[in-house]
Amino acid sequence: PLHRSTVGALLASELGWKFYDADDYHPKENRMKMEKGIPLNDQDRIPWLCNLHDILLRDVTSGQHVVLACSALKKTYRDILIRGKNGAPLKSGESRKEEKPAEVQLLVVHLSGSFEVISGRLHQRKDHFMPPALLQSQFDTLEPPSPPENFIQISVDKSLSEIIAVIMETLKMK
Repeated sequence: PLHRSTVGALLASELGWKFYDADDYHPKENRMKMEKGIPLNDQDRIPWLCNLHDILLRDVTSGQHVVLACSALKKTYRDILIRGKNGAPLKSGESRKEEKPAEVQLLVVHLSGSFEVISGRLHQRKDHFMPPALLQSQFDTLEPPSPPENFIQISVDKSLSEIIAVIMETLKMK
């Protein structure tokens, strides 16, 4: 079944880029929460996303192109992937040092599908740590990318080869 890590891994191998699955980088506490069916909140996700930003930045700075499979559900999460903690919303009374943050150039590939389709696929997967009940909370949190974000949206109803072809075409034009 089609999943962001399947798409990401295949895309990376087609492009000869490095592949990361963001799920591998969750701290143990996050993993335990998800296994118990407790949705993650921003406090759980922000350090995880900041860490992913650092990994992406390190690779990109060394000239390495990267594909990251990640459930970056909200715009603020995608901002953190691009800007690190400078992308995170400020807490009240917090101020930001005005150094120019190092940014990662990101093309967001939004694999979109209905709750029913994605839920049906999760039920077929034996290996996944996410209980389907958590899926509803992800749909509730989801902010699909919109301009001025740099993104493309592709339906998960397409075949894997179609999805890869669309992404490759888009990258050629960028």
